[in-house]
Amino acid sequence: MQDSTPVLVGIDVGGTKTHLRAVAGDAQVADLVRASGGWRPHDAAAAASWLAGLVTDGLPSGVRPSALAVGGHACETPRQCALLRTALRAYVDVPALVVGDAELLVPAAGLDKGVGVVAGTGSVAVGRRADGTPVQVGGWGAALGDEGGAAGLVREAARACWAAHDRGEAPDALAAALLEAFGVPEVPALGAALERATDPSAEWGRHAPAVFAAAEAGSALAHAVIAAGGRSLAALVALLARRGVPADDVVVAGGMVLAQPLLYDAFTAALAESLPSTRPRPLRVPPVDGAVALARSLL
Repeated sequence: MQDSTPVLVGIDVGGTKTHLRAVAGDAQVADLVRASGGWRPHDAAAAASWLAGLVTDGLPSGVRPSALAVGGHACETPRQCALLRTALRAYVDVPALVVGDAELLVPAAGLDKGVGVVAGTGSVAVGRRADGTPVQVGGWGAALGDEGGAAGLVREAARACWAAHDRGEAPDALAAALLEAFGVPEVPALGAALERATDPSAEWGRHAPAVFAAAEAGSALAHAVIAAGGRSLAALVALLARRGVPADDVVVAGGMVLAQPLLYDAFTAALAESLPSTRPRPLRVPPVDGAVALARSLL
């Protein structure tokens, strides 16, 4: 039996892994990390069933949540999140909230307003206007967007190498790194190598370290690609600010931007130029802390 202390459950469903954390007062009740396989955010019924199973597996026997907040990868619109929240209530009949996973960053940082920027495999920026309306910009996948994320950087690096090839320039360190990464003999073959990917985000994105290695080796093309990626991330923040999102604080997360100083520095330099009053804040706690904070706000 559980006592009268409310049990707050937060879930961060990422593209690769999912993190559930439950707390009661100052005590941690559960902490579970598992793969996100089976997460189908565009099928509300299936996603709700998947989340309910996660709650059942994650909480100790006899413990029921008092409030639940979910940050879901690929929950891209308020309508989609609302459908999932409604479906979830059939399984977990407590106050619940579903938002995109990037919306966990600001509350995880202990803030009640600001911008969250993620640059991992992909990239996106989110925030809320003063009236609470959510706004998301960027993303759109490896083929069309995700500038500044791993997959987008690899795509743009390939484009830079093709452009240099068309100008008659000899392959530099960036071209050499991409040829080795994709296992092809010459720059024109990069196109077919990229097109063979069945999951471009993952398959392109895993080669992003080659871009940074080329930059360290002195490739001007690689430096230009990274700088452009940083500017693209800063442009997302500027776009949110123009749409009425308070942008004094910008919480930054993602395995790419936080692990690669060249990209982070390019982003913060571009941000300082376009929005000098902003304060970039690298997130140093798990985003699931933001989901727990949102669950607390429901009571």
